[in-house]
Amino acid sequence: MKLLIFLLFSICKGFSSAERGYFWHLTDLHLDPNYTVTSDPKSVCPSAGDQLVTDAGKWGNYLCDSPYALINSSILAMRAILPDPDFILWTGDDTPHVPDDKLGEEAVLDIVEYLTNLIRETFPTTKVYAALGNHDFHPKNQQPINNNTIYNNISEFWSPWLNKESIPRFQNGAFYSEELVNINTGHVIVLNTNLYYDVNRITANMEDPGDQLKWLEEELTNASQQRKKVYIVGHIPPGYFEKKRQKPWFRENFNKRYVEIIQKHHNVIEGQFFGHHHTDSFRMFYSNSGNPISTMFISPGVSPWKTTLPGVDNGANNPGIRLFEYDRSSLQVLDAVTYYLNLTYANKEAPRWEKEYRLTEAFQIPDGSAQSMHIALEKIAKDHCYLQKYYEYNSVSYDMETCGDFCRVDHVCAIREVDFTKYEECLKTESSSSRPLLQKTLISLVLFLYLVLF
Repeated sequence: MKLLIFLLFSICKGFSSAERGYFWHLTDLHLDPNYTVTSDPKSVCPSAGDQLVTDAGKWGNYLCDSPYALINSSILAMRAILPDPDFILWTGDDTPHVPDDKLGEEAVLDIVEYLTNLIRETFPTTKVYAALGNHDFHPKNQQPINNNTIYNNISEFWSPWLNKESIPRFQNGAFYSEELVNINTGHVIVLNTNLYYDVNRITANMEDPGDQLKWLEEELTNASQQRKKVYIVGHIPPGYFEKKRQKPWFRENFNKRYVEIIQKHHNVIEGQFFGHHHTDSFRMFYSNSGNPISTMFISPGVSPWKTTLPGVDNGANNPGIRLFEYDRSSLQVLDAVTYYLNLTYANKEAPRWEKEYRLTEAFQIPDGSAQSMHIALEKIAKDHCYLQKYYEYNSVSYDMETCGDFCRVDHVCAIREVDFTKYEECLKTESSSSRPLLQKTLISLVLFLYLVLF
């Protein structure tokens, strides 16, 4: 009898210690209020710049940012799939890719307010942890460390979500931290990494803009002392863009400091969640001895806009949203499911948000821990089938071309090495290690052609 009671207790304890929770990650909405369905290829959307837009559909175009219809559809899809998440992470970039003189401060605030109200009306009882993107300011990218009208107004928009203590902190730098809703052992740190952007002229010569990095260390130290686990949330990620070789976002000194902080405090960090890329990827952090210690999940954007960054081919994506599954007691990421809208199908037939893939199924890993994501990376690096699968997911099933060797090196090194120096070393190592494989492939091709022709 005592054995039976012990077994029952153990089973119940096991279930309670792995209570599964859910939260949405929404990013890079980029609403283009002037998107118009017209046969005039020059008048469809300002976000296309000088590009001619043909076949404009109600739900959007790959050369444009999001029309109202696409934005509304994405938020309603979230409610239809899971109407009562534990919380929502919203990581910014709400305005279109247009020059500053075609936008202005009032337009930026109008868009942020509209999207805030839409999310609140759709999820009236759900806590939202929101971060600013580099496009959520005027002029864009130039976010300061001091109080200003944009930070003040947005803090009012977000006041139903922000604790009273967070409002003055947000107004003076646009970063803050809060307890994870209904979870005493969890904490969310929302960063303003736009301060580290290499095109932000305001912070160019600062050692620690707004003392945010110092503050981050203090928050992580306090979490450790209180035995709490932490999620770190932001818009612009450190490291390199996987679709353009040697393209970082942070200035080098900020990047180095961020990596050092993650290495030092990784024991309390259970996940990092960022956007900005519009693509679906992730970043690994390792200890100095090479052990995987943390993962940064980069979720795909809602905007399908094709990047104009020179050197990027097929830089568009299908709209995507992501649902994370996590352990409420430990905050460990258990899984992630990405849902997407095939924009071509939507414009021809009807909008249909559908499951694209489940992380653990696609890469045959047990969960979303750093150890498991390291295994996923090794599969992507060494197995072409996994590489191709990852590559297609990277653009949310838009770019279905073959990821060749140059492509493989770009993605693998961007994922593996956030540190600038180690990234450069990875490019050399991975490029040289792939030559024997390339030579073997060429020899096989020559032999095949010889057998066929002769």
